[in-house]
Parts: sequence; C-alpha cells; structure tokens
Amino acid sequence: MIMKIAFLFPGQGTQNIGMGKDIYDKYEVAKNVYDKVQEITNIDIAKISFEGPVEVLNETKNTQLAILTNSLAILEVLKENNVEAEVSAGLSLGEYTALIYSNYLSFEEGIKIVQKRGEYMQNLLPEGDWQMLAVLGLKDEVVEEVCKKVKTGFVVPANYNFEGQVVISGEKEAVLEAGELAKEMGARGVIPLNTAGPFHTEKLKEASNALKKDLENISINKSNKKVFKNIDGEPYRDTDNIREILAKHIISPVRFSKTIQNMLNEGIDTFVEIGPRKNFIRFCKEKYKR
Repeated sequence: MIMKIAFLFPGQGTQNIGMGKDIYDKYEVAKNVYDKVQEITNIDIAKISFEGPVEVLNETKNTQLAILTNSLAILEVLKENNVEAEVSAGLSLGEYTALIYSNYLSFEEGIKIVQKRGEYMQNLLPEGDWQMLAVLGLKDEVVEEVCKKVKTGFVVPANYNFEGQVVISGEKEAVLEAGELAKEMGARGVIPLNTAGPFHTEKLKEASNALKKDLENISINKSNKKVFKNIDGEPYRDTDNIREILAKHIISPVRFSKTIQNMLNEGIDTFVEIGPRKNFIRFCKEKYKR
C-alpha cells in the first residue's frame, strides 16, 4: 500500500529556546540552512533560536524567521533520507514554508519575504494592548457567537485550527472577556497564546499593504506539488494570484480545519508535522482518527 503523505508546517507560537539545535549539531545539511539564512538576513538566527533570550526569540520579526528556518532545516534532513510529500500546508507563517518546499517561492526570496513579513507584523501594529487566545471544545459558530456578544472592545475568530479549537484575536480586555463567556458556554478550556498582536484580523491592514508592495517584486514559480492555502482551505491553482492571496493572508482568518478536511477528502492518510512542536499531529489523531 502506497502512503499519501502531507507535510504540515506550524506558525508563530510554537517557538521555544533550543529548537533545532539537535539537528543543527547532527546534520550538516541542517546547519547549512541556518548559515544560508544568516547570510541572507544578517541575523544570527541559530544563536537566537538556541540561546534566546526568550524575549528576543518572541519578537515577531525573529520568531517567524526562527520557525521557518527550523522547518526548512528539518526538510533538508528528510530530503537527504528520501522522505518527501506531494501535498503540504502550513498554518499562517507555515504557509510560506509550504510554498518554499513546493518551489512556488525560491529559498532566498522566501526567506526575504518572511523577514519583511515579520518586521511589518511587529512594527506596523496599531497602538493597543493585544491578545490571542485558543478556545477549546466549542463549535466554530459558538465561538463566533461569543465574539459578537463582547461589548468591551474588538475580538474576532482568527484561526479555525481544528474542529473544537478556534483562536480568537483582538484587544486584550475583549479577548479575555470572550474567554470567560466561552467557558460559560461550555468551552473545555481557554489558552492565551504567546503572540504579540491581533494577527489575522483587519487590524493588520497597514502591515498587509506594506507586504503587498514587496510581494509584487518576488517571482512565483510553477510547481508540481500541491499546497493548500489558509484563506479558504483549497489548494492553490494556476489561476490564483498568489501575491494577492499572501497579502490578504495577514488580515484573513486561517481556515486550517477546512484544509485538513480537504486533504482527507483527497485521500491523504499520513500527516508529517515539521517544526518545533507536534501540535497538529495530536489534534489530527484526536479529531480525525489519523
């Protein structure tokens, strides 16, 4: 029986001090990835990833590069061992990893655009006290209803990760109020996330516009590998304007639960998560019996 494999790539919030050091020390191809990223960005992403301090790693401009580099280094080790997939997807930042893996984006241009993305998402935040929070155990529509009930400020669903896990994003007071309402409506739990802004909401419009200008200058290649996109859970098609989609990506909810379901509908039976932590796999096993 031939397995149908999908690679899944995580996004911001999965970072931790020391991530990637094991493969960096063991595999030359992994070390080469870290070296190339440093050459391109002039950032010692290995030192930040392995030593921190945590406050520096958690800066969005560093977090995104660190997670991307970690995933790309693991991919090189897998490639060296003849492990590949024809299908991939990533959550938020992880979609860029999937596009680089599938050759829609070149390595160098992918690194450069993620560097810009992280800088814009950090530096072009509107003023305010922002929070993201995962709501566990409620249906999507219930979480949407919870957000609409909040009157203290701005809060909306941002990431539809899996059935029973939706991340909400917005002003801290409003997000925390939504968390309490969610618990009253039966949520199994609410978990504040280690992120620094109202990502995947309209509040990132300025960052989206800035990134769009940079995206206009990158090359988009043809690919024979399928990548499922965040904004609608469907695979990229030849007719898609990838630059436009990636610009909207920052301000649009992530439809990752739909992505996984569409992969299952296409016969994917093996998911390989490539990144610092194994969040996806646990939920895939739990929700989709994979």
